[in-house]
Amino acid sequence: MSMTDPIADFLTRVRNAIHAAHETVEIPASKQKSELARILDEQGYIDSWSVIPAPDGNAGQLIQIRLKYTEDRRSAISGLRRVSRRGGGHTSTRRASRRCWAAWAPRSSRPRMA
Repeated sequence: MSMTDPIADFLTRVRNAIHAAHETVEIPASKQKSELARILDEQGYIDSWSVIPAPDGNAGQLIQIRLKYTEDRRSAISGLRRVSRRGGGHTSTRRASRRCWAAWAPRSSRPRMA
């Protein structure tokens, strides 16, 4: 399955596990997600993390994150959100590009609108 935003997927899985009060959460592994887990561990937001093989002989690996809770079962992570978003290039249709051209081109060189 293709993922359009792996960071948002990582954060959502962790956030959902916290809301459900799970001890661990497993996330499909990548270098980028491993770095996110490492940073969360360094900063003290999670107990530990490790890369494990996928179960049942499936391809790939998983990152297993052990979530950190206080004695009264409050998560060490109080809020988790993405600050910057992925830059989504806007695709334009031929008609939209013609309108754009017509907006800034001198009148003599404007293409005929169909």
